[in-house]
Amino acid sequence: MVSNSAMACLYEKNVASRLHLVSVFCISLVVSGFAELQRFQHATKDDGSLSFLVVGDWGRRGFYNQSAVALQMGRIGEQLDIDFVVSTGDNFYGDGLRDVNDPAFLESFKDVYTATSLQKQWYSVLGNHDYRGDTEAQLSPALRKIDSRWLCQRSFILNTGIAEFFFVDTTPFVNKYLVDKDHNYDWRAVSPRGTYVANLLQDLKVALNKSTAKWKIVVGHHAIRSVGHHGDTPELIRLLLPILKAHNVDMYMNGHDHCLEHISSLDSPIQYLTSGAGSKAWRGDVKSYNNRAMKFFYDGQGFMSVKLTGSDAKIAFYDVLGRLLHTWKMSKPLHSTM
Repeated sequence: MVSNSAMACLYEKNVASRLHLVSVFCISLVVSGFAELQRFQHATKDDGSLSFLVVGDWGRRGFYNQSAVALQMGRIGEQLDIDFVVSTGDNFYGDGLRDVNDPAFLESFKDVYTATSLQKQWYSVLGNHDYRGDTEAQLSPALRKIDSRWLCQRSFILNTGIAEFFFVDTTPFVNKYLVDKDHNYDWRAVSPRGTYVANLLQDLKVALNKSTAKWKIVVGHHAIRSVGHHGDTPELIRLLLPILKAHNVDMYMNGHDHCLEHISSLDSPIQYLTSGAGSKAWRGDVKSYNNRAMKFFYDGQGFMSVKLTGSDAKIAFYDVLGRLLHTWKMSKPLHSTM
């Protein structure tokens, strides 16, 4: 009988082995099945700026203050004249969508985010709770016929000119889901997982290497760095983080921990930004962390906004009442692409 820890170790070795083969035999990429991530385009405003909201872990049919957060998102979204909304996953609790006709899509999304300012495109990734349902339902074009705002893919790229967003499907990285006997996960399109993760990482490397955007932003469900309930994700630290550092990524945005937080990398430009407080939050569940890296933590409900220009990025966090909790500004030379 193979133990859970042994299974996880075998998975890690499988991914590492496949990544090594990719680097050695890069000339055979076409044969091995790698393909570019699907790309979407979204224009900036006429002045070249871009504004958007980020929210995660929200889909609870309006309960646990989801509707209250949505109300304030609408207000702030109007003030900022947002261009779109980013969802960091766990879109539908407790076990994703049953199928494309699941009423949860209406009750947790369409009927909750009704403000005029939120009638913009939503770009979403899957979370671990979404994987407990029919993942193909969330990815289906059928949902876009119900509400055209909805766009959810496993992994994809959003190009806005001034910024490129790299959405990464992080749930298949996490070993504990492989051995979770209490829940069923929809692994249909990601098996074998070692191959899936290795291919995804290679695709991400290629895309980041090609990017000439002023701002490079990676979005996933699971945190790389967090002081919340789940904490750091070791698999992402080992497999994903080195790629982000090597390609000068500016921000990594995630949900998963039901809180708002901002951690600055001490050895790279990366800002770790958690926005997973779209509904149920976990009060008082916080770990210790390096005080130099920890910029902000809030264990209540809320969301995040981002405004980008050619020279500046302005990040802001808001609580369930729309009160401003934390701001951060990053700057770059006007003609820099790094």
